[in-house]
Amino acid sequence: MAAGGGTKAIIAALTANLTIAVLKFVAYILTASSSMLAEAIHSVADSGNQILLLVGGKRAARQASPQHPFGYGRDRYIYAFIVSIVLFSVGGLFALYEAYHKWQDPHPIEGFWWWVPLAVLIGAIIAESFSLRTAVVESNHVRGKKSWVQFVRNAKSPELPVILLEDIGALLGLVFALFGVSLTLLTGNGIWDAVGTAMIGVLLVVIAVVLAIETKSLLLGESATKEHIRLIEEAIGADNETRIIHLKTMHLGPEELLVAAKVTIAHSESGRKIAEQIDATEQRIREAVPIARVIYLEPDIFRSDRASASSEATGA
Repeated sequence: MAAGGGTKAIIAALTANLTIAVLKFVAYILTASSSMLAEAIHSVADSGNQILLLVGGKRAARQASPQHPFGYGRDRYIYAFIVSIVLFSVGGLFALYEAYHKWQDPHPIEGFWWWVPLAVLIGAIIAESFSLRTAVVESNHVRGKKSWVQFVRNAKSPELPVILLEDIGALLGLVFALFGVSLTLLTGNGIWDAVGTAMIGVLLVVIAVVLAIETKSLLLGESATKEHIRLIEEAIGADNETRIIHLKTMHLGPEELLVAAKVTIAHSESGRKIAEQIDATEQRIREAVPIARVIYLEPDIFRSDRASASSEATGA
């Protein structure tokens, strides 16, 4: 996944959230609506998360060092995981706390400024819709034929899935806030404001948990996609001489793939011939899968008899 598309989506979301956060805080000050306070904190948390994603992308671009010979690509995964923690604690748990507080003291929304939350929420829905549209457009460039669920679950770059989930959560949260505020204004009962706030809190906690689960998988080290594995296998066997005994892959970062394989050579091949064959195979892999940055190929003798195959399987 190209980092440029992710960065564009992050900046669009950050711009929208900073503007919306200020307006939500103004609406809360004027009306003391708990839904507006929860949404304001939600926007602040989202803004902080987008800054974290930008920082993660910047740090991941550092060159490899003797201490970190495989580079810093996983910094993007680490910062995405921090995003899930911030969304859970600052966004979700705060909203649930505020809902509980408002439930204990369900004051209505009164005074001249009663209309401000409605105007802010409707404006915010429009702004967040444009932000989500940007994320969808950028995601479609790399999503291919995958469903949205498959894209979020299988994406190796964390930025676009995170922004997509945050923008969807932001839109749903705004709808929940509009629901709570509208019913509070219609009924004069602040309980509805508390209900809307609680709905926002539960939504953010669920999104944070999903993000944490998916990012944890990336942190542990995921293999290449099925398509990339197929291309690597075809590249290794393209000379009709080299066969795969076993193959393992792992993402060192969104655009950095480690490939390790044991491949066959003939009994009679010289050291020079083996080296040339390995070099040619590495070149074919890099041409087929450009993100295959680190490749280790171990040559082994091909054995066609069953006994040898059995000993290979048992590691003898």
